[in-house]
Amino acid sequence: MSQRIDKSWTVFRSVENAAADRCVDFFRRPDGSYGFEEFRRDAEDRGVWTPVAYYSGAVYATEQSAFDAAQAEVSWLAERAARSTGDRRAPH
Repeated sequence: MSQRIDKSWTVFRSVENAAADRCVDFFRRPDGSYGFEEFRRDAEDRGVWTPVAYYSGAVYATEQSAFDAAQAEVSWLAERAARSTGDRRAPH
């Protein structure tokens, strides 16, 4: 599991950007709260996912509120979500 994601948290969704070098993991904590973290992957790091922000400390009551917050903070995620809702025929 990636850094900044506690082993007791369950990652239920992971979204990569088109270049597959950025990722946002969405997780649920044992107390029922939700959160997210953004990661990057570089060749010089041998492809290891490395956290790029400190979003995982924020607590959200619902999965949707975590997703909304992630879209507000992570620009490429908001752009990807806008594209996916604009053309439902495209595979994602």
